[in-house]
Amino acid sequence: MIAKLIADARKIIIKIGSNTLAGSDGKINSAFLDEFAEQSAALMKKGKQIVIVSSGAQVAGLSTMDKWARKKDIHYRQALCAVGQVELMGAWRRAFEQHGSHIAQILLTRNDFDDSNRTLNMRNTLFTLVDEGVIPIINENDTVSVEEIKIGDNDTLAARSAILWSADLLILFSDIDGLFDKNPKEFPDASLVEEVRDIEAVRKNINIGEANNFGTGGIETKLEAAKLALSYGIPTILAHGGKPRCLEALAAGGQKGTVFSA
Repeated sequence: MIAKLIADARKIIIKIGSNTLAGSDGKINSAFLDEFAEQSAALMKKGKQIVIVSSGAQVAGLSTMDKWARKKDIHYRQALCAVGQVELMGAWRRAFEQHGSHIAQILLTRNDFDDSNRTLNMRNTLFTLVDEGVIPIINENDTVSVEEIKIGDNDTLAARSAILWSADLLILFSDIDGLFDKNPKEFPDASLVEEVRDIEAVRKNINIGEANNFGTGGIETKLEAAKLALSYGIPTILAHGGKPRCLEALAAGGQKGTVFSA
């Protein structure tokens, strides 16, 4: 089902979490970015349009300003994002330029989606960039959005961006294989739920667990993002972004995940 959804979709939003972007040393994983850009370019050659929602500004900031690693003050967190956003976009630019593609940066807050004039401008910019073959890279504007610095908000941002762009498919890459009936990091017998048609029913039958133990930002943010996207008819795939050639594997039916569909 995952392979068919990708095959049938033309406009695809892909969200990549911080844990997927970071290597074992805690710095931006350039090898992952290079591999992901290659896979995205291959899909674009098949007529797909790609928009990326990328976490990782704080990770990239810490890679550059490691002397701030232990500073918890919100002003340092925001400053890290300001530094890191430059590094993050530089890493994405280098990855995609190997395939002759340009990227564009779009920084948004939740307030941007509540203003009709901004929303129209955002939508027009997205359509223009994609129509010209440029890959938009969207992120939270963490430098000015105090309440949105916490990990996990980019799931919602990805869903809102998918709605804004009228996407055909939303893919949430995280550090989990999909939705399980209970926390797989605590229970070896946890089972992957491969298809969800009723999110509220699933909530009653699974043990969501704590955010810091069950995926980046917790599974709840991903359920909410899928629910929001589905309310506009956009199916959602939740899958592990750390698997080898994850995008290619999903498209070929070689990697499992969870599909949220109506």
